[in-house]
Amino acid sequence: MAYDLEEQEQLAQLKGWWKDNGTSVLVVVAAAVIAASGWFGWRNWQAGQAQQAAALYDSLQKGLQANDAKSVRDASGSLVEGFPRTLYAGMGALASARFHLERGDNKSARAQLQWVVDRSSSDELRDIARLRLAGLLLDEKGYDEALALLEAKHAPAMAAQYAVLKGDILVAQGKAAEARAAYRLALEKSDERSGAFRAGVQLRLDALGG
Repeated sequence: MAYDLEEQEQLAQLKGWWKDNGTSVLVVVAAAVIAASGWFGWRNWQAGQAQQAAALYDSLQKGLQANDAKSVRDASGSLVEGFPRTLYAGMGALASARFHLERGDNKSARAQLQWVVDRSSSDELRDIARLRLAGLLLDEKGYDEALALLEAKHAPAMAAQYAVLKGDILVAQGKAAEARAAYRLALEKSDERSGAFRAGVQLRLDALGG
């Protein structure tokens, strides 16, 4: 097909530009393709990890229902070692901690809770683990360590629970004035609809003279 002079000049300019920049363009395109492939590969890998972790979490739940300590330990261990970045690992560690605590194995329970505090990818699960670990430490009279856990930044929704536990620890330390302040804060931060919780806090406060 014949081209007029203007078209020939445009084609010549295009050929010249491609000669100068074609390699760079191909490199950019290739990089984009590789990046896209890597992204989809990463998503597929994540999905596979989640599926495997879900299967282990299901095994853990079955172990809990069957009161099978070995199954609980095996499933929980596999979760935290093999899939630490999944939510299932944190949830499994919390469930395992409760299982061990109910059976008087405070050492194992504490290890599971500490793992969640240190390693969980979920802020919410870390908040729950700190609260439960602080409660365990209260029972073991590890007051200072428990208070340090409760001073960590946590979600506003957990503020009332953190405050009331802090009050309980301060009572155990004989610090009545500070405990009253903590209980008042718990009432201030609690939901008006949380009747049972507020009643429990008020009883504590009344016991200290309000």
